[in-house]
Amino acid sequence: MNTATKATAPPILVLVTDACADPAADAVGQAHLHYSANTYVMRTPSPVLFPDKFYFDCFEKGFAGIIVMSCGHECPYQGAFERLVKRIDRVKLGLKERGLDPALLRLTAICTVCTKAYIKEIVDMNALVVAKAAAETAAAAGGDAA
Repeated sequence: MNTATKATAPPILVLVTDACADPAADAVGQAHLHYSANTYVMRTPSPVLFPDKFYFDCFEKGFAGIIVMSCGHECPYQGAFERLVKRIDRVKLGLKERGLDPALLRLTAICTVCTKAYIKEIVDMNALVVAKAAAETAAAAGGDAA
């Protein structure tokens, strides 16, 4: 992605777990695979550590999309994934109440070697946020947002 695209592409936050998604991120780098430069990756032991307010704050501070890449049911912390699923569902309802598309928050399970899935999630979210930004720009300019 060139610098001009980076400057105009809405930022995406990716939360990656230490045990699963972070090794996948490393594998992506080691394979010299590329994804959008507007992507910010934050490593965490488990995304369940972040309260609902964290996600709302991220959107309010300018992130256009958030991908939570977890270990799924393979999470080393007992009950963490189940609590995370409930939290994400609750946050998605809150996003809808705030007039935001719940699809801008995505929970996915990524294993340590899932490089293609890692890249696909970022590419898909980037396509969504870029399309939404273009529609908002067109609507603001008086054009057709459809």
